Amino acid sequence: MGKVHGSLARAGKVKSQTPKVEPQEKKKQPKGRAKKRMTYVRRFVNVTMTGGKRKVWIHRRALEEPTIAYNSCR
Repeated sequence: MGKVHGSLARAGKVKSQTPKVEPQEKKKQPKGRAKKRMTYVRRFVNVTMTGGKRKVWIHRRALEEPTIAYNSCR
């Protein structure tokens, strides 16, 4: 089984000491099309103002000028 760090007598000590908390009931998350709609609304329709600026979701590379790849082995 290989070498073990510490004795196995103390295994699970912290988990057994932690008080049991019952899970709270949550509203179910939308699935499929409804979830996509919710994320679209969150990202593009309800744009939150952060420090007085609009939140930008455009990829950084999309803002750069297109570069032409030259073949260096001519």
